[in-house]
Amino acid sequence: MIKLMYITNSVDIARIVEDFGVERIFVDMEYIGKDIRQGGMNTVQNHHTVEDVKAIRKAISKAELLVRCNPIHEKSEGNLSSKEEIDAIVESGADIIMLPYFKTVEEVKIFVDLVGGRAKTMPLVETAEAVAVIDDILEIDGIDEIFIGLNDLSLSYGMSFMFELLSNGLVETLCKKFKAKGIPYGFGGIASLGKGLLNSEMVIKEHYRLGSTSAILSRSFCNSCNYENLGQISEIFNVELGKIRELEKFCAKGEIDFVSNQEHVKNRVNEIVSKMGKQQ
Repeated sequence: MIKLMYITNSVDIARIVEDFGVERIFVDMEYIGKDIRQGGMNTVQNHHTVEDVKAIRKAISKAELLVRCNPIHEKSEGNLSSKEEIDAIVESGADIIMLPYFKTVEEVKIFVDLVGGRAKTMPLVETAEAVAVIDDILEIDGIDEIFIGLNDLSLSYGMSFMFELLSNGLVETLCKKFKAKGIPYGFGGIASLGKGLLNSEMVIKEHYRLGSTSAILSRSFCNSCNYENLGQISEIFNVELGKIRELEKFCAKGEIDFVSNQEHVKNRVNEIVSKMGKQQ
């Protein structure tokens, strides 16, 4: 089964999603530069804190705690340095630390050195510059997992729809490189079945075709801000997560025509991009 991640800094919600089998609770501390590059877009910009990391660590017992730090940066007014920030994340109990928005081999080396084996490392590939030097990045010792951030990476290439990266073969190219190095990898987000501009079923089948081992449960799967009580959130995870896991069983058994699905993905993405172009 794909290791699923859910982004939250709510102790109550973290406990719920852990109970329903989500493998990773994702605390998102990234904010430096994010408002600039994603300004005006309908994207989530969290600003979770070290205190959130500590609270979630105490609340969960089965799921792994994944924390996204900020890009590599120096200390400035109001901001800890990367070293201080990563030290604080480690001390607060993170199992995995994700590095976002890097562009150079040196940034990943610094990140791995700062973590120093105290947690698992997960670089997040989301710039064209990172893709250009990915072979050199994969030579760095100490990378435990790697993830492709479709939203920012598509923006980096000037694309209008993040799943263009799936249809044009770039995700597949990267996945093959990761697989050759024996590094577990994942990409993008998963909505509830039947939802998403690109149907979630198609996306999940592509995860299995490409050998992906992880994905984020997207905001469209469960945007907790839209619900008045925890019971409603529990029901979503009970029903919708169960549907995803059932589909995964068929995928894992090879009872899916992955080649046909790949063609459907390409055709559907082309349709979506064409409509977006006409609306501009």
